Amino acid sequence: MTEHTQTRSMGKTRLEAFSDGVIAIIITIMVLELKVPHEDTIHALWAMWPVFLSYLFSFTFVAIYWNNHHHLMHVVKHVNGRILWANMHLLFWLSLVPFATAWMGENHFAALPIAAYGVVLLFSGLAYYILVRALLARHGHDSELAKAIGNDIKGKISLVFYAVAIPMAFVHVGIAGALYLVVSLMWVVPDLRIERVANESSDAA
Repeated sequence: MTEHTQTRSMGKTRLEAFSDGVIAIIITIMVLELKVPHEDTIHALWAMWPVFLSYLFSFTFVAIYWNNHHHLMHVVKHVNGRILWANMHLLFWLSLVPFATAWMGENHFAALPIAAYGVVLLFSGLAYYILVRALLARHGHDSELAKAIGNDIKGKISLVFYAVAIPMAFVHVGIAGALYLVVSLMWVVPDLRIERVANESSDAA
């Protein structure tokens, strides 16, 4: 086997397909936690509001990751073993979202479940940051990816917010929840820098 063959780049197709499948399963598991009320009354339905609100927030959270992961892969050309493991690391933390969501909803947003939920959010964000760094190391700091990511201020601010929200959950759960919500609103629109660079690349081609 030649040195060229040993260092040959791997395509990104299987990484994208596997990630899409895992995220689809995560969402499916979450929706299965929405148990149908045994009574046909508004009161019975209203009693489910913590579970539904938890699901709504987590669905948005996972959807944000899928959208941004999808946009990220648009400007990625190749992957390697380090990137594959970094992506698996991200999927591991995302796979814990259904558990954290159910625990938080079933316990009506108590302090410990809110803090645990924040831990999952924090490490998911950190895992995404590590994935981006692995991709930058593979593609170089002059690549389209590097131009699209820039200094990643939004990503760094998100990690700080999550880190603050976790201990804040034991002081005031409302403040912790508000910090989680602020980060979601920051990311609900996919990163326009990546979209812009991808469009420029397509136009140049």
